Parts: sequence; structure tokens; C-alpha cells
Amino acid sequence: MLERVLAYLDQKHVCPHCKTELTLCHAPPMHVGDGLGWGSEFLFICLNDDCPMFVNGWNFIENQYGHSGSYRHMKLPDSQESYSMMVGSKFAFTGCAVDIEDLRRQNTRYQAEKAAAGQLCGCVAAKDLSPVIHLLTDNAADITLRRKAADLLAELNDIACIEPLRNHAFTDPSLEQAVNLAVSRILASHFLRECPYCAELIKARAQLCKHCGKELSEAE
Repeated sequence: MLERVLAYLDQKHVCPHCKTELTLCHAPPMHVGDGLGWGSEFLFICLNDDCPMFVNGWNFIENQYGHSGSYRHMKLPDSQESYSMMVGSKFAFTGCAVDIEDLRRQNTRYQAEKAAAGQLCGCVAAKDLSPVIHLLTDNAADITLRRKAADLLAELNDIACIEPLRNHAFTDPSLEQAVNLAVSRILASHFLRECPYCAELIKARAQLCKHCGKELSEAE
């Protein structure tokens, strides 16, 4: 859906009543005319309060129907269809405008996720930890991809993964558990452990942390 919405940003439509460029907005849940959906999650709407249709619509609706309201010009994306949409307030749809910068940030994140996903299959052979770390530290990434990345941690067997993973706040408990298990296996394979006091890596058999000087028991 994100790529489709970004494509809408390239579409430029102008209100025939005031020549103002239409704004891409989230569609209302119901069609005001017949109660049916619009058939699109997004609409292009004229939000110009000085538009003649909007300005003159208040008197027309008052005289015609006896209540307060006006019209805004609306157009469906990827379509020649356009409508005069009745609104009950001048603030209607002003809070529904699509945040273009947020969409672009989402797209940048999504494209980075796709790139990392494409590198997963060959990352063990290439000894490339970066796509695994990228996916595991992106809480918005597809959970299936993140679990696959967690499964590759032990195969990569690279202690460089420990710091970024220990400093990341996971929102999925099962994924965090899988990561912790993989980290434990990596540490064991390198005969290392984490100091419970300063979190630095030390030899598994060490009785004194060389970093913070704390004495360690075997249980620690």
C-alpha cells in the first residue's frame, strides 16, 4: 500500500472551481451520499476555503436543505471520477491530509528493510552481519523476516552482534527470547560471558572482571 500511496504523490490535480492544487487526504470511512465506501483509501480534495464552490455552498445548502453545510471538490485517485462532497464544517478533512514527509520516511525505512531481506540468504556465506542486525533492530520490520534473522545469528557466530542487540528495546517477547538464546550460544562458542556488573565481555573462566575489577563467582 505504501508504494501505491507514494505513486499518488506524483499525481497533480487541480480544482476546476478555484484552480488550487488538490490535497491528498485519507478517505472517510463512509460515502456521505449512499453509505457505501469510496473504493479508495485516499482522495484528492480541495481544501481551499476561498474556493467559490466552498464559499457559495453554505448559502445553497441553507436555502435548499435548511441546515448548515457546504461542498468541497473531490477526485478519486487513478480515476476520472470527481464529486462535490458535502461537508458540515470548514474544518472537514483538514485533519485528514496525508503527511507526505512521514510517508517518505516510511518508504525509506521500507526500502531499507527490503534491501536487508534480500541479503539474508547469502549473509552467512558472506559473513555479513549487517542485514541481520538491521532487521532485528527495526521493530517495524516484518516479524517473519526478523525471526529468520534471529535464526541466522548463531550461524554467523559474530560477537559484534552483542552490543547492538543488547542496546535494542525489543517489542516482541518471543523474538527477544530467540535473540537472547542465540547470543548465549555465540558467547559459549567463544568461551566468553558478559560481566553482570559492567556488561563487558570477559573470559568464561574469569574470576575477576578485567574491566570493572569486580569479583565473579562461577554462577555469574
